[in-house]
Amino acid sequence: MAATEPVRDKKHIREMANYYLKRGKLRNYLLIVMGVHTGLRISDLLRLTRGDVYDYGQNCFRSHIHLVEQKTGKVKTLALNKAVLTALSLYFKAQNGTAEDYLFQSRRRAKRPIGRTQAWRIVKEAAAVVGVSGCIGCHSLRKSLGYHAWKSGVQAVLLMDIFNHSSFAVTKRYLGISQDERDKVYLSLSLL
Repeated sequence: MAATEPVRDKKHIREMANYYLKRGKLRNYLLIVMGVHTGLRISDLLRLTRGDVYDYGQNCFRSHIHLVEQKTGKVKTLALNKAVLTALSLYFKAQNGTAEDYLFQSRRRAKRPIGRTQAWRIVKEAAAVVGVSGCIGCHSLRKSLGYHAWKSGVQAVLLMDIFNHSSFAVTKRYLGISQDERDKVYLSLSLL
């Protein structure tokens, strides 16, 4: 099985999200937006409830998500940026629910989130429609956060902490550095 790759072009990420937004499929839109902006593993993303992102007592969206990662058992706190809050606002306006309802509610199974396979289908469909090539899946959303953060100058050691990786080698694989990018370094340097 080939390792998934990040979506390297920001335009493709926008197009993937907008593919669902234009069709009124706000749950799927939210999945793409939250996946690329939080960097959560799909198992943690699918376990989120409405109460994890919205404070029903204060009638407002939370500024942070607090959770225990399923894979590592580590506590994680992450900020919700403007893009995520906007997507959540659209979704909440269109869908009523309680704090206990899953954010990515299944339409077929009452009181259950969509499954990993359905999440994979959502990501794959959007990627195919907008012309993203390579091995793309749910983990591509997580890797895209790392790739674009790294490209914008975020230090790899901070990304290692964000992803809760135990080694830099794992984070390095996440960054999806391609041969073309290595070539640019060699070809752009002129030290004499």
